Amino acid sequence: MSSDAADEIHREQEYVTDLYRRLDNLREQAEHRLSQALLQTGGTQQERSQRESTVALYTEQRASLGAVESGLCFGRLDLVEEGARYIGRIGIFDETAEYEPLLVDWRAPASRPFYLATAASPQGVRRRRHIRTAERTVTALDDEVLDLADAAATAPHHEGLTSEAALFAAMDAGRTGRMRDIVETIQAEQDHIIRADLNGIMVVQGGPGTGKTAVALHRAAYLLYTYRKELSTRAVLVVGPNTTFLKYISQVLPSLAETGVVLRTVGGLFPGVTATGVEPDETAEVKGRAVMAEVLAAAVRDRQQVPDDTVEVEFDREPLVLDRAACEAAREVARRSGKPHNLARPLFDVEMIHALSMQLADRIGTDPYADDPLGGDDAPGDPQLLDEADLAELRRELQADPNVQTVLDWLWPVLTPQRLLSDLYASEARLATAAAVLTDAERALLRRSRDAGWTPADAPLLDEAAELLGEDDRDAEELAERRRRQRLAYAEGALEILHGSRSIDLEDELDPEILTAADVLGALELGERQEDERRLTAAERAAADRRWAFGHVIVDEAQELSPMAWRLLMRRCPSRSMTIVGDVAQTGDPAGTSSWDAVLHPYVADRWRQTQLTVNYRTPAEIMDLAGQVLKSIDPMLEPPRSVRHTGQAPQLTEVGPAELAARLAEEVRREVAALGDGTLGVLVPAGRIDELGAVVTAALPQARVGEQTELTDPVVVLTVRQAKGLEFDAVVIADPGGIVAESPRGHSDLYVAITRPTQRLTVLHHGDLDL
Repeated sequence: MSSDAADEIHREQEYVTDLYRRLDNLREQAEHRLSQALLQTGGTQQERSQRESTVALYTEQRASLGAVESGLCFGRLDLVEEGARYIGRIGIFDETAEYEPLLVDWRAPASRPFYLATAASPQGVRRRRHIRTAERTVTALDDEVLDLADAAATAPHHEGLTSEAALFAAMDAGRTGRMRDIVETIQAEQDHIIRADLNGIMVVQGGPGTGKTAVALHRAAYLLYTYRKELSTRAVLVVGPNTTFLKYISQVLPSLAETGVVLRTVGGLFPGVTATGVEPDETAEVKGRAVMAEVLAAAVRDRQQVPDDTVEVEFDREPLVLDRAACEAAREVARRSGKPHNLARPLFDVEMIHALSMQLADRIGTDPYADDPLGGDDAPGDPQLLDEADLAELRRELQADPNVQTVLDWLWPVLTPQRLLSDLYASEARLATAAAVLTDAERALLRRSRDAGWTPADAPLLDEAAELLGEDDRDAEELAERRRRQRLAYAEGALEILHGSRSIDLEDELDPEILTAADVLGALELGERQEDERRLTAAERAAADRRWAFGHVIVDEAQELSPMAWRLLMRRCPSRSMTIVGDVAQTGDPAGTSSWDAVLHPYVADRWRQTQLTVNYRTPAEIMDLAGQVLKSIDPMLEPPRSVRHTGQAPQLTEVGPAELAARLAEEVRREVAALGDGTLGVLVPAGRIDELGAVVTAALPQARVGEQTELTDPVVVLTVRQAKGLEFDAVVIADPGGIVAESPRGHSDLYVAITRPTQRLTVLHHGDLDL
């Protein structure tokens, strides 16, 4: 290193050290203010609400400040007219100098030239500097001179790329098993998407390696920063294809100082249900069809029963009879209300109880002697002796009677989504009635036992069922009221004990002007102080509330979602503020889509916009040439994204016999691990062979891990293509590509995904002709 370079690093180190000192001060302030807020108790309802807001504010601030330790400052702009401007993960200001910005948040408008300035359009920037750090130490500087008067500005570069040195260094670095942010190397086409307006639906179409996921996550961080007022209380939902993917991206948003985000798979979007079961693709495809909304609506109607003739109800040891006409009339009243099934049940009850009460009143409440001086039995039309108060009491007794409730529960049961769906799946008769639009074979795919686990394809159906059934909050409200009364009784008892514990002599001695607890605190106020306070962020509340309306929804690998999954997401975002990220050429799920218009038209017609990512930063050109051949077999009109990197290493295509595959796979895995050093290796296999080939790999390398529940920080993982969606590895070994293609109607799309996972090297072990 030259002395000039060393001097530059030293000067930047002094500046960066000062920024970290200020960061530590900000952390201490946030910690102190949080502690002070937590020490406060009592007060009025407004004061308690303000305290909760303060606690939430400093809790979030503490988390954000703690997450930006790595790479706090990563850039500097030397401007033609304004001097130097440092760019980092958060904004830091000099409180002693009228809040002069010492570090500009990467999302602020003032930082945008760092990502957009080029020699052709410098935007007032003379030089852009990337500052590389390890922990708090500056390790290297990369400068780009953008002044055309400087000869350095004419150095060769890739058209459309900025910060090439930093970009290629990031691409060539070994993978760690966790996605890193790209805040230092955002490119111009990515920046335009990240900073797009909040409103409406934007589709980001992009091939492998174009940074779709990174763009989506950085967009989430940008929106939370720019539209904090709108989104801080509503949160942002990010939907990914599988749990492996969510683990892979889990550190990105915290590193960008944002915590107001809920990360979920589609299978995790129904609170209280863990939908991780496995089922055939054919079954998931049927469950994902839009027609399943009609099936579920029919299944709900099927549970609103009427007797074939009559149903007998025993009340007070006497039989009452409900005929079909009375039940149909009550059902029609409840249905006409337009309320969901469970919320319409009280209306049904009113009609049925009324019918029973009038029948009972006719039996016990007429005057047999009113018109007959000789007396006689009751007859139709006899005057009614029971007044309205008597009838009301009679209805209350009927309503509370267990026998009556049993009949009402049979005719119109209160259902949970889980019960509705499990009863439907378990009954051939219910399926035949509710799913008449399906074929016998399709209905057979849905059959399963009541105790079978939920699968990801069930989550949208459970959500749809919840909409049809409605959520009856009466039990929860009664429980809350009962607990409130218990707290009040406890408080009254405590105050009585406090008052009774004072002796008469002590009372005589007390100064009447000295107040005791009982003088200033009533039972109601004391009871309120016993409430359990749970300090939940907006994101935590949103994650637990099925009816939560998110401020913005981001969907990655969106091409994989079924029509029923889209119905669920549209309910989660009634404002239709969404970022949809995907590539229709990579659709592997049989329930997925090959057209964004087909997905969105039912909800917003043509009121959506599409943008394109065209540059492949991840996949070397040598590997992308092979991927392009697979892409042509998917759709000859599709063009792969343009790769900007060459490694000089062509994919290794090795033909092996079926009997040799296991031994050769073990050999290739050992060879790759030896060559990788600290990098990661992904072994991608057909779903039907993951147990078999996973055992081969773990026998060769005991440290290897198999399946979706692996830790991606492990150096070697064996996955199916579905499990590898959205991930990247330094090297990839694909075993039996023909099996990958054969096991799915969209097998070539799966193979395209598999080929485009590596950043450096690809090995393919195949037998027979390589099916491209």
